Amino acid sequence: MNASIEPAEYCRQVESYLCRKNEGHLIRIVGPVFEQVCGWAMQGVPLTIAFRGIDQYCERYYAKGPRRRPVRIEFCEADILDLFDNWRRAIGATAAATSGGRAESTSSEPEAAAGRRDTLPAHIDRIVTRLTGARAGAGRSEAFDRLVDEAIREIDRIRPGAKQARGDDRLKLIERLAGLDRALVAAAAAELGETRAAALRREAEAEIAPFAMRMSADAHGRAADVAFERLVREEVGIPVVSFE
Repeated sequence: MNASIEPAEYCRQVESYLCRKNEGHLIRIVGPVFEQVCGWAMQGVPLTIAFRGIDQYCERYYAKGPRRRPVRIEFCEADILDLFDNWRRAIGATAAATSGGRAESTSSEPEAAAGRRDTLPAHIDRIVTRLTGARAGAGRSEAFDRLVDEAIREIDRIRPGAKQARGDDRLKLIERLAGLDRALVAAAAAELGETRAAALRREAEAEIAPFAMRMSADAHGRAADVAFERLVREEVGIPVVSFE
């Protein structure tokens, strides 16, 4: 369970976030859907993961054309639970989300089906677009913008060969993306300043708290770093550049 928030408050915050994504159209989280969202809280799904899952679903939904109807929270469940599974693997929390493993999505929306994996060329195209968006963000230092520009130029240089890359060439390309990712996250953390970075460290610790008792000291440290890096990305608006 989320250590710092009660399920009812968790549902209220999810409801408020979805309302903003629906441009003010409020769809109440009540009845079976309330129990569904409370289940996410009980599993330990961080609110930031739930919000990102809503964002991810809405990005696909809006990309199809003019909005047809307000998004319902149950349509976002597959994205939320997939992101949660990925996050748990990244921080090393191996405990099942439920007693029988990961909860199955109850969404009837076909576009909510999860498990979509980018190919390497598609991943590169996507991160160039998102890094360009990060470059346009306000309030960033010139030094950070230069680093983002350099990353975009380098990724543009390697992009033509990504489709045909095989074996060692592909591994070298992936390793280079990982190096760029580490540099961008470090720069983004420095960009936030000590006070905000410390606040995100505390938030990261709160996120992993439901799993901390099962972790060794080393695993706990790695998990906190992974959670912190994800929060930094979201704060500054940079994508995951590394490819797995």
